[in-house]
Amino acid sequence: MNKLRFYFFHLMPYPHLPPTAEFPSTWVSLSNKYYDPQRGRVLYNEYIDQLAMAEKFGYDGVAVNEHHANFYGTMPSPNIIAAMLVQRTSHIPIGVIGNAIPLHGNPLRVAEEIAMLDVISGGRIISGFVRGIGCEYFNNGVTPADSVERFDEAHDLIIKAWTDDGPFTWQGDHFYIPNCNIIPRPIQQPHPPVWIPGQGSLETLQFVARHRYTYMMVFAPLWFTKMAFDGLREECRRLGYDAPKSMFNACVPTYVAETDAQAHREAKAHLSWVFNTGLKIPDQLFFPPGYMSTKSFRNFVGLLQKGKVKPQTQLSYDELLKDRYIIVGSPETVKEQLSEYCDGVGAGGVLSVGSSFGPMPHWMVQKNMQIFAEEVMPAFREADGKPDYLRAPPPSPTSHAEFAARYGRPPEVARSLVTGGGDKLVEHRVAHLPEVIDRTMGDAWEERPASAG
Repeated sequence: MNKLRFYFFHLMPYPHLPPTAEFPSTWVSLSNKYYDPQRGRVLYNEYIDQLAMAEKFGYDGVAVNEHHANFYGTMPSPNIIAAMLVQRTSHIPIGVIGNAIPLHGNPLRVAEEIAMLDVISGGRIISGFVRGIGCEYFNNGVTPADSVERFDEAHDLIIKAWTDDGPFTWQGDHFYIPNCNIIPRPIQQPHPPVWIPGQGSLETLQFVARHRYTYMMVFAPLWFTKMAFDGLREECRRLGYDAPKSMFNACVPTYVAETDAQAHREAKAHLSWVFNTGLKIPDQLFFPPGYMSTKSFRNFVGLLQKGKVKPQTQLSYDELLKDRYIIVGSPETVKEQLSEYCDGVGAGGVLSVGSSFGPMPHWMVQKNMQIFAEEVMPAFREADGKPDYLRAPPPSPTSHAEFAARYGRPPEVARSLVTGGGDKLVEHRVAHLPEVIDRTMGDAWEERPASAG
């Protein structure tokens, strides 16, 4: 087992915007007139290429997510991107981190799409569930005050659909579905692994601990991430178990170059864009009334005041480095700081390492990926350098021959009723043979009209 797992995480931003001072937010209120679809097409295809390359460079997984009405992350449907990656890759796990399930009118659609992706990919899907940040509720017609209840109910419905035989009826407070019977069912049993991103709220930590899911801390200073992880460990202990390191993933944008000075020269503008422009969100959009409980909001604000945490748009590049929102440097610097970070917070996985950030050009993303893969990853890997998924047998056959060797013929062969010849069941595997046709159809076959062909 490798010491750490590294995930290439992409937000797919659209960075070609006017200067930040000219608009109050990059979310909700900034007009889509600034989005050029022709330029967007070039960006999307570059971004998909970058995600697909992560397998070649040996990452432990790729991850995409869902956002709406913004320029920071132009992925309103991450399942579409995941479907493309299923076809562009062969072995690497693909994380949809995640679907904003309270915003979906029918969560069963998420269950179906994730199951479908899991089957096509041969069991490579990681399914993330998110509430969606407050901004998402302005263009989805969902009351923010219903967010937690809708999330909990949508989650329970999806898990039941994946694990229970259908059909069954779902009658909840927010969703009514008279016939739940998803086809296909997922390959991974009892269901694909579930990740829950969050910002350290007590309710989220309790939810993760109760279900023993993997927790992913989004962009935050090191001390805040450590506090959230420690809180999750405590919640797990209250439930009678010790949480393994694999339950903890930190999201730490990381850029590596030949030297410290070169890395800062290349990364500064792009990583600053992520926080100062991409995440320019007024409080009234980030925290619409009812989105957070009074208790959670007070705790959140109290912690920010205690830690003297600035809004992300006001963080300087030096502050981002100092508080370990980001890690930038030479291979030796990055290895040292990543090791200190993950040992300090107890993380088993890191996202956004060697990844793409803001307006970063394609060549620079490739450079970041290659240096990270060749000069940083090996320090946290077993001697063979492989990601863990390449050491385990694939969860699903990749060919007819492999399927037959593993499982033999299906227990229930495909048969159908052939009418007009005694209404007999014919096995499709041999239905094309003349003796089968003759035996089944008999006189009906001989007496067919000439026009039958």
